[in-house]
Amino acid sequence: MQQERRVIALGFFDGVHLGHGALLRRVGEEAARLDAVPAAVTFDTHPENLILKAPAVPLLSSPLDRAELMRRYYGIRDVIVAHFDERMMHMPWREFVTDYLVGENGAVHLVAGHDFHFGYKGEGNPERLRQLCGELGIGCDIIPKVERDHITVSSTYIRTLIAQGEMERANEFLGHPHTLTDTVAHGKKLGSTLGFPTVNLRFQPGVLVPAYGVYATKVWFENGESRPAVTNIGVRPTVDDGNKVTVEGFILDFSGDLYGQTVRMEFYKKLRGERKFSDLAALKEEVMHNAEQTRAYFADR
Repeated sequence: MQQERRVIALGFFDGVHLGHGALLRRVGEEAARLDAVPAAVTFDTHPENLILKAPAVPLLSSPLDRAELMRRYYGIRDVIVAHFDERMMHMPWREFVTDYLVGENGAVHLVAGHDFHFGYKGEGNPERLRQLCGELGIGCDIIPKVERDHITVSSTYIRTLIAQGEMERANEFLGHPHTLTDTVAHGKKLGSTLGFPTVNLRFQPGVLVPAYGVYATKVWFENGESRPAVTNIGVRPTVDDGNKVTVEGFILDFSGDLYGQTVRMEFYKKLRGERKFSDLAALKEEVMHNAEQTRAYFADR
């Protein structure tokens, strides 16, 4: 069977921000010109985890969300998730291009960022990539850094914003709402006490937890419909007095049971920090206020 011809973007693509978007848009343009498949290669774990033998850098997005963001916003058809193990870490840079990208994945054009390094000890760099692509007779684009407000768009900067709860500015640099996809789990049925259906979600291990607090969010269901929600991230001090981090969305203007469904939650604005209330009545009053804030937020948009 003839191998598919692919135009491939190279990178880790954590968060799929505006800088990544410049690569992915270029892939779409070249794929259309060459009648090839728009694709991207990413990794299942951050290379630094193996190379530096250091604790994992918290990620903005799980592999599932990364792939879905590339498809949804940039039309990437094939997201190739490479297993970053000892073999991949020690693979010579030329072999990564000739054997893995061209040989195994049918690359006819490659797109990388200005600071992309690859192969054993990071010896592959944009200049070497461009030169080797020329030798192989395939196309190559190196995309310069992308800036916004005179700041280089980077996953590192966006992580800082989200860790501080600055969701609106983070979304400006992402180019889309910060996203969490998960299967709805059973919670403590607090929603029935407060009068809203709820979704209880979890961040995957290694994914950054935003600053504790209450956020205006939107929840997308499997059938393609969405509803605004008031979402608490934190340890729910009024009802739990524990240290387990929960993500609980109180869905507005919706009735039904979402248990077992896979939903996508988009974060838009932090409304307040998490705090302990004197009783459930006080908590419910505040959630009702946050619900009105959330409705007003989306009405303005």
